[in-house]
Formats: sequence, C-alpha cells, structure tokens
Amino acid sequence: MSDQSNAPLPAEIKTVGVIGAGQMGSGIAHVCALSGFHVVLQDLGQEQLDKAIDGIQRNLDRQAKRGKISEADKDATMARISTVTEMSGFGDCELVIEAATENEEIKRSIFQKLCPLLKPEALVCTNTSSISVTRLAAVTDRPARFMGMHFMNPVPVMQLVELIRGIATDEKTFAAIRALTVRLGKQPVAAEDFPAFIVNRILLPMINEAVYTLYEGVGSVEAIDTAMKLGANHPMGPLELADFIGLDTCLAVMHVLHDGLADTKYRPCPLLVKYVEAGWVGRKAGRGFYDYSGETPVPTR
Repeated sequence: MSDQSNAPLPAEIKTVGVIGAGQMGSGIAHVCALSGFHVVLQDLGQEQLDKAIDGIQRNLDRQAKRGKISEADKDATMARISTVTEMSGFGDCELVIEAATENEEIKRSIFQKLCPLLKPEALVCTNTSSISVTRLAAVTDRPARFMGMHFMNPVPVMQLVELIRGIATDEKTFAAIRALTVRLGKQPVAAEDFPAFIVNRILLPMINEAVYTLYEGVGSVEAIDTAMKLGANHPMGPLELADFIGLDTCLAVMHVLHDGLADTKYRPCPLLVKYVEAGWVGRKAGRGFYDYSGETPVPTR
C-alpha cells in the first residue's frame, strides 16, 4: 500500500463509517448519527445489521420517552444511518471507526482490506480496548492518520472516550478526533499506548481478582458482588460487570496485559478461562456468572 500519511486532513468530517454492528459498533453509530453525522454501519451479515438498527431504534425511543431527545431528533437520527455488508461502502467517509471483536489478527485483516477503499485524506480509528495502536497502525497505509478511540459500554450512556496516539499519529489527527469526541458530547481523556490503556488496565485486573475470589471459594457470586456494591459503592458487582462486558472480552484483555507487561499478576484466572471455553461468556450467551434464562438473573455458583 502506498503511504497516505502526508495527505491533507479532511476539511470537515461529515460521514463516519463504523465497522462492526455489535454492541459497541451500534452504540457508536447511535451517538454519531444523533450528533448530526451521516453514518455508514457495516457488518458481514444483514441479519446482524437489522438487529443493530432495531437496537438503535429502541434506545432512541427510550431517550425520547425520558425527554432527553425529541421525536424529530429520533427520526432524523435514524434517517442518517445507512447499512452495508461490504467495506466498499466507506468510499465517501472522512472517518472510519473499527469496532470489531477484540482480536488483533481480525483487526489487522480488516485494516489491510479497508485502507485501499478509502479517500487518501480519510482518518481511521480503532475502538480496541487493549491492543497496541502502534501495531495496528503499522498495517495501514496511513499511520499518521490512525489512532485509538476507545468508547465505553454502553456507548450512548457512558461519557468517557479514551484517545490513544500510536507512535506515528499526527498531532493534527489527534486534535481532529478530540474535537469530534467533544461534538459527540463525550469527555476525551488522553492515554498512552500501553496494554489496556487506563480504564481496562485498572478495571480488568479487579474483575480477574474477583473471579479468583470465586475460584478459591472465598465467597459466592452473590456475596462477592454484594460486598463490592455495598462495601466499595460500585454500581455493579465485578462478576455482574464481567457478564455485561462479555467474559471472552475480559479474557482477551487479560491475555493482552499478561503478554504485553510480562507480569504474573495479570495471569487470567483458570475459572475465567473455563467459562469462556464452555461458551458461558455472559449476558450475550444467556449464561456467565449468572443465568439469564429467566426474568431475573440467578447466580450460577
């Protein structure tokens, strides 16, 4: 690929592409469209895209009922979102945000396919929660136009966005993405390109330690979550939060921390590994540390 890093920045970001129509990608599409950007949401299957559109509609309905947005805002937001199954649909985008699964090889493959389809001046961001931005940028044709933009889950509710420069990220790129983050109504925080950045560097080891606490029989699922909610004033217990995030994502981040920092304190708990191997990855699977098959989640241990 020829190097597009010296291309001028887009004069204005009008259209944002989002790769991945899962929980994070659909949330990013939601907030971008609500803030006035045209959005192209891409996923491999139309079924997943339809599911994402339905979810965005429900979330907008919820916001309208609470008086946070008007009915006109809701309708205009949905009108600004289009869906595609091929990345060739990103040709007119000034910015593309990748929000695929937290797997480095998958992300690298996406960027290698994506970049030749973009305008030379287009910016590219990754929503990775832990992987080296510098390494991901290196497989693109525009490392100076590439950076991390880590949204928190659920995106429409959470105010923070971690902004991560790769070693080659241009300051003008960082300034443009920071300004866009503010326009989305989010609070940007700059983080260095170290494994898991700020939030997950602190949060995921805590969750992993909670799983160790369960694994070693120190407390039950209910006892651990109740202790942290009432004893540390956390809105969700760590095991409930792990199910919400997805145990597969938690494990992936712990692997990045353990491999990247070479410290045994980041060793994933064997019980976390077993749950992921069993497919018990949390809410999205119907089972994790809680069973979600009934009306109320029930602890499984």
